[in-house]
Amino acid sequence: MKMKSTLLRTLPLAVFVAGTAQAELSAPDISLTIDAYHKSTDTALGGRTEGWGLSHTELALKQQFGNLMSGKLTAVMEANEEETDFSIEEAYLQTLSLPAGMTLRGGRFLSDIGYLNGQHPHADSFVERPLLYRAFLGGHYYDDGLGLSLVMPTDLYWRISAEAFDGDQLSETDSGRTVGTWALSTSLGGDLSDSQSWQAGFSYLRNRTLEAGEHDEHDHHDHHDHEEEGHGHSHGAEYTGKHMYLADLVWKWAPQGNNRNQQLTLSAEYARVTDPNEYASSQEYHEGWYGSAVYRFAPQWSAGLRHGRIDVQMGHDDHFHEGALEETAVMLAWNPSHTQTLRLQYTHQNVLQDWDDTFDAAADDVLTLQYIISFGAHDAHSF
Repeated sequence: MKMKSTLLRTLPLAVFVAGTAQAELSAPDISLTIDAYHKSTDTALGGRTEGWGLSHTELALKQQFGNLMSGKLTAVMEANEEETDFSIEEAYLQTLSLPAGMTLRGGRFLSDIGYLNGQHPHADSFVERPLLYRAFLGGHYYDDGLGLSLVMPTDLYWRISAEAFDGDQLSETDSGRTVGTWALSTSLGGDLSDSQSWQAGFSYLRNRTLEAGEHDEHDHHDHHDHEEEGHGHSHGAEYTGKHMYLADLVWKWAPQGNNRNQQLTLSAEYARVTDPNEYASSQEYHEGWYGSAVYRFAPQWSAGLRHGRIDVQMGHDDHFHEGALEETAVMLAWNPSHTQTLRLQYTHQNVLQDWDDTFDAAADDVLTLQYIISFGAHDAHSF
């Protein structure tokens, strides 16, 4: 077995401890978010299992160390009727005062790729992430590494980000590489009028854990076994490749920019994952997309519709079998306060193409009731 590089492995706790040891500390900001749910039945690529459970319930600590940097630690618990899992999702230090709009981050953190990935799931407008996120990023991709972002001095909002990770959280295997994945992303945005704003982004993720004869053991057969068990909390991507490309577009409307009482948000993302294994041709790749509309029609009420699809190639040595799955979700949410959300969602999955019952957990009709409540201070939600 390869000797594991310790450079990126030790970053999550090392950078956090290093910062706390050298700073004058005040009391940290502490927050707790509870995400409870009941789901009528299992779904293919589902992040939540049938029955009662907790999904992505997190305890977060955030500390500012003078004017130089801040640190964050986020512990996550997920539980269902069969098991309970704990994990550290974030443990990083981030600079506050670098010149020219630069920010350096080190430790374990959420990647900037895509529109939704950098957001915590409890900030989403639907019960679960779109199919493409669950299939290609394990719901949301976080890892151990270093990241540098730059906000350009332009009239439009323009952010550029570069990240390097060890890659273990994406494939749930130990590649032994110091840099298993690296990513580049950029986002542009601005106002069209007093009532309209937009943002567009493009991201690229290079997965080096599949090279040089390495094999992602989280393959089709493991996915099939996981679906049959129905009680796992796996966060690795179900379908991987050497190259991932993501594009996103978001448009928001609120009367005179005041979204407190009324807001319409339209968003869409597309992803393509190429080179799923060494035998794949240029015609054999995974892809996925979704489009969503969420309308806040009253201060405490919102409704949303989302439709998406994935097309995947299931590799078996030098040949592939195709699979395709569609998903439609309709939700109604009530926010009695800014710290609480009660959401009812109907989900329908449609298997368009299958092989060896890959999507045997797909469900025609699913009802999910979700309740989110937060305590303590929270970061502002992104655009």
